[in-house]
Parts: sequence; C-alpha cells; structure tokens
Amino acid sequence: MDWVRGEKLGHGSFATVSLAVPRSQSPSHPPLMAVKSCGVSHSSSLENERLILDELNDCPEIIRCFGDSFSYENGEKLYNVLLEYASGGSLADKLKNSDDRRLPEFEVRKYTKALLRGLHYIHKFGYVHCDIKLQNILLCSDGGVKIADFGLARRAAKNGAVSGCELRGTPMYMSPEMVTGGEQGAPADIWALGCVVSEMVSGSPAWCFSDVAALLMRIGVGEEVPEIPGTLSDEGKDFLLKCFVKDPSKRWTAEMLLNHPFIHDDQDFNGDDDDSVFALKDREENPASTSPRCPFDFPDWVSLATCSITSLPSPGYFPETDLWFSEEPNYRVGSISPAARLLTLVCEQGPDWSVSDDWVTVR
Repeated sequence: MDWVRGEKLGHGSFATVSLAVPRSQSPSHPPLMAVKSCGVSHSSSLENERLILDELNDCPEIIRCFGDSFSYENGEKLYNVLLEYASGGSLADKLKNSDDRRLPEFEVRKYTKALLRGLHYIHKFGYVHCDIKLQNILLCSDGGVKIADFGLARRAAKNGAVSGCELRGTPMYMSPEMVTGGEQGAPADIWALGCVVSEMVSGSPAWCFSDVAALLMRIGVGEEVPEIPGTLSDEGKDFLLKCFVKDPSKRWTAEMLLNHPFIHDDQDFNGDDDDSVFALKDREENPASTSPRCPFDFPDWVSLATCSITSLPSPGYFPETDLWFSEEPNYRVGSISPAARLLTLVCEQGPDWSVSDDWVTVR
C-alpha cells in the first residue's frame, strides 16, 4: 500500500511514530493511520511487534496492524509498520490533562475492564506484553481503549513465563519475580495492570522512589507492595490486592479479574451519559419482578436478614449463595441460586419434632 508520511506524533529509543495517509482510499484501510518507523539495522523489535500484532489483530482492545513496508528517507533505509491511529492519545496524556491529574473511579473501572479484555486475549494466545504502562495504553475518539507497543512482547514458555537475566520493561511497573529472577509471565502483566490502576486513581506512580536501584530493591526484596490509594472504593482496594500478590502463582489472572465486582458491573458506572445514572437509580428503586417459585414466594415478604461483604470473597467462599454483596444497599452482582432462595425460607425456630400426634405414616 502506498502512503504519505505526515506529522510526527512521538518517538522512543529506537523508533518514531508519525501520521500516515494512504495515497488511495480503500475499504480495508482507514483514511488516517499511524506509522512506526526505525532504521533497518535495528528493526528486529519492530518486526517482532508486527508479527505479534498480526496474530492478535482480531481483538478490539489491541491496536490494529495494517502491514509493513520499507522506504528510503534522507539517505536511510527505514522499516515501517502501519498501525491504527488512536486520536485520543495515551492514558498518560489523559491523566496529565485532567483537572486534578487523576481519573474518577467510574472511568478507571471502564478502562480497567477494557485492559483486562485485551490482556486476557494476549495471554490466551500465549504471549506476555512485558511493558504494560499508561504510555502504552491508547484511547480512540470514541473512548475505546487500545493496548499498544508490543516491541518487548514475547511468547511465554511452556511454564507460562518468559525467563532470562535481562530486565524487560519499565522499572516502576516491574513485578517482583521479574526483578528477582528475570521471569516475566502473564502474572507480571497483571502486576503492571495494578500499578496502572493505582496511578489512574491517585495521579501518582504506584511506587515512590529516589533511584532505580532503590526501587528494584523495594520491589524484589521483602513483602512490601505498593500502597493502595485510600480514595478507592472497597471493591477497588480488593481488586488491587489481587493484583499485588508477591507470589505470581497466587496472583489472580485476567480471566479471574474480569469477574471481580470492581469491573464486573462497570456498565452501571460508565459515565457515558446521564441516563446511566438514572437507569441505576430506577433499578434500585424499582427492581425487576420475578415469578413466584413456590406458594410462599411473594414480593410482600421481606427478609429482615442482611448481609454485607466489603471485599471480594476468596474462591469457594459462600458457595451456597453464589452472591457478591457490597456495602451499598440493594446492590448485588450475580444471580440468586436455588440454595440461596431456600435459605430465605428457613425460620429461626424449627418445628418441635418430639410431638408426633399429628404425624401421618407414609409407606
């Protein structure tokens, strides 16, 4: 495909990103793209990125790739990869341009859910991104989230980790196992996601440090984890605790976190328009009716029992109810299991089984 290089958008240690306009319009290509370019002599990372993006091209939360090409510019041979243009900039830009340099929680929930979808897709295909951070998360004009910059991404080994002695990624987002053993599997991306969420909420990096060596010591040695922002909801705090688990084998996966209450019902907090707020209020005040399941199951019956759990129960906790509860009244995530409905029919004082005058013998 023939294209024309436009305005420069940014640059990294080895590549530059510019706008690109195709010379002729095609239904398979957008009218405006981004082109990532570097010299052929050090293009291995960019070639690796293109190969991975080709395999992950069907995920809406991952930046799309439209092919590659070579060009001669200013006497240098360049390798170019044509990418989807995200006009909203990066999450780092959005955070920097916010009034108080932090994002409201309903936005954090929305972005986090999209990121988890993308990470789940990446991990399902056996890859590890290795450099999840605010600068590598792009926003489209419609608010959609795109994971970008797969230059450090690698296919995980059979044990699910990328091993080696090389430190890969950005220090403040590195996981403990990466710092201590050079292992970077899917759990390392989840640790980095926790750092991203913390930064979106607080407006500051998850770690405060004076130099990189001191930072790596704090990450890799001891039991210290990043501080959880105090302004975050209980669901959000619990979400981060699931990300900031030192042992990668016990850290929650992207698939598990997609069912966490912090983002499980983020459509109720998406903030896309005012109607979402009124819709939530209406559901709370006028819950949908259900058909009676027995002669005693009527709306007029009100249970005096209440239950409140301020954080996500561990797997296997309350299996008989299949319910997630929050501190907010009448707010539940999940569906009521038959066992839970039966529990509401149990009275505090059972029948006196010692009295048998009215018993009927059944043979």
